[in-house]
Amino acid sequence: MPGRQQRASFIAICKLTDLILMSSPHLQPYELSFGDPDDVMRGFERLGYVGDRDLATSVYLAIKLHKPLLIEGHAGLGKTEAATTLAGVLRTELIRLQCYEGLDVSSAIYEWNYQKQLLAIRLQEGTGQSVEEKEKHIFSREFLLERPLLRAILAEDAAPVLLIDEVDRADEAFEAFLLELLSEFQISVPEMGTIRARHRPHVILTSNSTRELSDALKRRCLYHWIDYPSFEMEMNIVRSRLPNIEAELSRQVVGYVHAVRQLELAKPPGVAETLDCAQALASLGRKSLDAGSIEETIGCVVKSMEDGAKLRAAMDKLVAQIQ
Repeated sequence: MPGRQQRASFIAICKLTDLILMSSPHLQPYELSFGDPDDVMRGFERLGYVGDRDLATSVYLAIKLHKPLLIEGHAGLGKTEAATTLAGVLRTELIRLQCYEGLDVSSAIYEWNYQKQLLAIRLQEGTGQSVEEKEKHIFSREFLLERPLLRAILAEDAAPVLLIDEVDRADEAFEAFLLELLSEFQISVPEMGTIRARHRPHVILTSNSTRELSDALKRRCLYHWIDYPSFEMEMNIVRSRLPNIEAELSRQVVGYVHAVRQLELAKPPGVAETLDCAQALASLGRKSLDAGSIEETIGCVVKSMEDGAKLRAAMDKLVAQIQ
């Protein structure tokens, strides 16, 4: 009889634990966070991110299939912010690795705290410890400096969102360092062995397509291309981010930026430039867009002397299009 009572109590505790896991936003399993892509869209919209259902579907499948998601597109279209918003919706940590030319293991994964190791070696002198014992001590986690990739693997409380931003800026050789992480979600540290993720991170990689990524990297990821938004979607973005901007000014700014994108500039303006331009005009007290206000805010839209010259040459045509 006592055995049955203990078993019944144990089952009751297990059921209670399951209820807590399903009801707590911090302990909830991520598979239960989104029921379908529409849940992703609603979650993103609550945090002010206006995206289409294709992006929501890609994010949903990346979580369900436990696959990294590679998001490519032109600069300023919300690729990085998609990862930031996902971390906010899931209420988990965002760990960001900003890629650049020359990025190496010590900056991206880990390195040893050599100064602390040298101090530890000096303190161990005369202790009678063997060489093996000394090595085991100085090559322990206490002396390991965790960089973004290792931090994501070592996360203890919940699965973080790992953002590998502008991966196309890193050298091709660096992609090889990512393959083990993206395939097995583990990192090999020669002095310590293989470290496996306790909570598999949600990985989002972004690329501005400045170079072609390797097939090996792409095969490990789901893929989504973010294109310039339609007029209606960009209006929704402006209204969401800048609710105090007058509707007519928003319409003119969005139409103006859409027209500028047709000028074959070296760096066409993205949504970020649309928001900058609208906010700048509002800050200057402008109620409508004309040649003078375009000139005043030209630095919000174009980022080079050559592109500025092309925009000024098309000024009359642009003003006529937005009226």
